[in-house]
Amino acid sequence: MTPFLAGLTLFLGMHSAQALYPGLRDAAIARLGARGWKGLYSLVSLAGLWLLVTGYVAARPAAEVIWDPPVGLMHLAAGLNLVAIVLLAASGFPGNAIRAKLVHPMTLGVKTWAFGHLLANGDSVSMLLFAAVLVWAVLVFRAARRRPAQASASAPASGWATLATVLVGGGVGVWFALDGHAWLVGVAALSR
Repeated sequence: MTPFLAGLTLFLGMHSAQALYPGLRDAAIARLGARGWKGLYSLVSLAGLWLLVTGYVAARPAAEVIWDPPVGLMHLAAGLNLVAIVLLAASGFPGNAIRAKLVHPMTLGVKTWAFGHLLANGDSVSMLLFAAVLVWAVLVFRAARRRPAQASASAPASGWATLATVLVGGGVGVWFALDGHAWLVGVAALSR
């Protein structure tokens, strides 16, 4: 459990730098330079992710089962994760109306993903992981909404870009629900 908790702390801690402690981040950039900060950020994030994933895989089999989610919640989670993937796609497609309207679709996608996984997993290690990510995403989203709006260099919202965002994100989401989750994670998203 210790590697899992260390990884969770490192990964979420580094990903909180801009939103939750910008003064420390700015001081690190001033001391290390932009490239040095990006290198440190990448190394700590990758180390945290590795510890998080390997620690989760090791801790989950022995985790206490808090509750057994009904199948209906697993299907709801799959639907929420389809929405989450469309939101993640919206953060990467320039000129789509979803990004223009929501401003922070990636953080909203992470919140939706974490909430869906929290509904579908009843063991203590999974609940800790997804609750921590959900709380992190809520805090980061709130902090991002408080920052002054920056002028966007992206193209104005277009119907075609929005359609492409929904089709690509939705297609990836459907693939992930049907096959991708089992292939990548080893657990089928829509069955027990």
